[in-house]
Parts: sequence; C-alpha cells; structure tokens
Amino acid sequence: MRYRSPSIMQNISVLLVLLIWLSVASAETLEEAWTIAVTADHRLQASRLNVDSGRRVVLAAQSIRLPALSLEGGYTILNNAPAAILDEPMAVINRIQTGEDKSLSYSATLTLPLFTGGRIDSTIASAKSTLNSAVQDEAKTLLDLKLQVAEAYVSVLRAKRLVQVTESNVSSLVSYVHDVSNFYEQGMVTKNDLLAAQVSLADARQRLTQSLNSLHIAGAAYNRLLGRPLDRQVDIDELSANGGSDDFESMKSRALQKRPELLSLSEQTSALQNQAAGIRSAVMPQIYLTGGYSFLQNKYQVHEDVWSAHIGLKWDIFDGGVSRHNAGAVLQKAEALREVRKDIASLIVLQVRQAWLAVRESYERIGVTREAVSQSEENLKVARNRYREGVGTNTEVLDAETLRTKSHANYYNALYDAVLADIRLKYVTGDL
Repeated sequence: MRYRSPSIMQNISVLLVLLIWLSVASAETLEEAWTIAVTADHRLQASRLNVDSGRRVVLAAQSIRLPALSLEGGYTILNNAPAAILDEPMAVINRIQTGEDKSLSYSATLTLPLFTGGRIDSTIASAKSTLNSAVQDEAKTLLDLKLQVAEAYVSVLRAKRLVQVTESNVSSLVSYVHDVSNFYEQGMVTKNDLLAAQVSLADARQRLTQSLNSLHIAGAAYNRLLGRPLDRQVDIDELSANGGSDDFESMKSRALQKRPELLSLSEQTSALQNQAAGIRSAVMPQIYLTGGYSFLQNKYQVHEDVWSAHIGLKWDIFDGGVSRHNAGAVLQKAEALREVRKDIASLIVLQVRQAWLAVRESYERIGVTREAVSQSEENLKVARNRYREGVGTNTEVLDAETLRTKSHANYYNALYDAVLADIRLKYVTGDL
C-alpha cells in the first residue's frame, strides 16, 4: 500500500486549528493578571517593606531582654605621673608615685536587666501590635490593588464590546445607506432620506473612532497596573456574572470581622495601650545585674586586672507626674483611634449595603436589557421592511437602528456592571 502525504489544505487546516487554540490558550485570566500585578505594584512592595521593618522592630524589642556586652579601651598619657603626699615627718621622701604617666587600659562589661517593671514586656507587645497593623495595611493594599486590576480588566472587556456594538452600528448603516442610495437612484425616495442616512453613518463612524480610543486608553491603564508597556496588546479572557450573593446580614458580619482597616486600627490601639504601660513602668524599680573585667596598666598597683559583679537598683520614685501625663496622652490617642474605628465600621456597613444593592440592580438590568436586545432587533427588521414596502419612513428606520445600538450597549453595560458589582461586593466584605 503506497503512503500518501497529507495535502497542503490539510496542513493549512491543522495550522489554523493550532493557531486558534494557541490564541484561546494565551488569553490572560483575571487571576493571572492579579498574580502579575502583585509582583509589579510599587505600593504593595512598599507595604511589604514596612512589614519587614516591623519584624525588625519586634526583634529589637525582644533583644532588650538579652545581656548587653560593651568593650572599652584606651591609652593615656599624663603630663605628670600620679603621686601621693606622705605626711610623715620622719619619712625620707614627702611623696610616693602611685601610677605611671603612660598607661594602657581596657574593660569589658556585661549588663543583664532582671526587673524593669514591665517595660520590656510592654515594648515587645507594642512592637508586635505595630507589626500586626502593618500586616493588615499590606492586606488592605493588596485588596485595593486587586480591585483596581479587576476594574481595569472589566473596563477593557466593556470597551471591546462597545467597539463591537459600534462596528455593528456602522455595518448596519452602511447596508442601509446602500439600500437608500439604490432607492434614490430609482426615484423611489427623496434625497433628504439619503442625506439623513449618510449623516447617521458619519455619526456612527465618529463614535467608532471614540470607542476605539476608549479601548486604547483602557488597555493602557490595564498595562500600567501590570507593569507593562502602555501600548502592549491586551488579550484577556471573558468574565461572566455568577448571579449569587449571601444575605445582607451575613455579609455585614463578615466584613466587620475581615476588613483589614478595622483590624489595623485595633492593632494600632493595642500598640498605644502597651506603649502607655511601658511609659508608666518608668516609675517602677529597675533591677539589673552587671559583671565585668577591667585592666589598667600600672606597675605600682598590686593587681592590674580586676573581675567584678554588681547588682544594681534604680527607682525613680517621683518624677513630678511626667510619666503619668505622658502615659495619659498616649491613652487618649488610643481612645481617639477607637472612635475612628467606630466611624469606619459604620462606613463599611454602608459600603456593604451599597454593593449588595448594586448586585441586585445589575442582575435585574441584565434580564430587562437582554429582552430589549431581541425586541430592538425585531423592531429594526420591521422598520426596514416597512421602508422597503413604502409604508414606513426613513426616520423610523434610523430611530430603530439607534434603539438597537443603544439596547446592545445597555445590555453589555448591565452585564459588566454585574461583574463589577460581584467583585466590589467581595472587596467590601474582605473576600476578594
């Protein structure tokens, strides 16, 4: 049996299928866009650096508990060697040298805090709360970024659809102008009908130019968020509205528990409270242990090197109320943050309510506008048939075409409004 090589048409068909598959497979999803934006966004990188800074502050606060070692050294030159006066009448000399005019000295001291009245614990707790606040600020930045990317993503999809609607409007009017032109050449209609159709076509073409420009602007805004060249071609996957949402009360409860703004303010309040406790501890006893070794070059001294150990107590029993007033001032700031948190909590509840109602509204609009699309298509068909039969007017056809274009635009606007409403509802509940 002879082998038959594939025909050129078969090869072309396989190549076309492969190209179509690759184009579909390469379409960027919203999740992929989020992943890219997370690595490219400078605000998020700044938030992460703030978190790293907070971690170092916690480590620094914890290190206060550890022993502190200090080293000192020096070489001293005196104009006169140290000496002591001998007040003894029978002595041969009246003074005796006690040190050298040139000497080397060095020492090592180890200090360990034993009791600080809670100052160290308060400092660590305040640093940890500040770190947790920075973590929540990072989560807020991430939420904001994902919402911005989603809005830009949907803007591109919306702009593409509106370009298609405008192109359909231009195509329909081109066909209609052709028909009217034929009728005019046959003397069946007046020139006014032809001019009106041509003006409508010109208006549709300029709106197509505007739509294309809006698409380019939407693509540039999307590319900026992903750290790409602004003029890069945007190829993204379609989104669909899911049509489902929980009841308002459950979403409100979830938002009040998960929104990073509220969690951040709670941590900031805790940090200030711990800071106030640390300030108050200044009037508590401070007990520390010190050990060390010192060396002083002196040939007149029996022991040039000395080991030492020391337990010390410092207690500022009264400081005129400075610590008390400073702690009170910090606590007032904490109370102010509680009031701010209450206000933001009420604003979040309002945002959840607005987003929840927006979802309901947009899905109702989808149903209405979808029906209007089919009605407008039928209306245009009837108007053009009536015009061909001589029982309808040119104005009826142009009005029908305008309604058809508007109904398609309304449908896609409602569709993408619903997609955005779903995303914004997840955002305001902290689930995005």
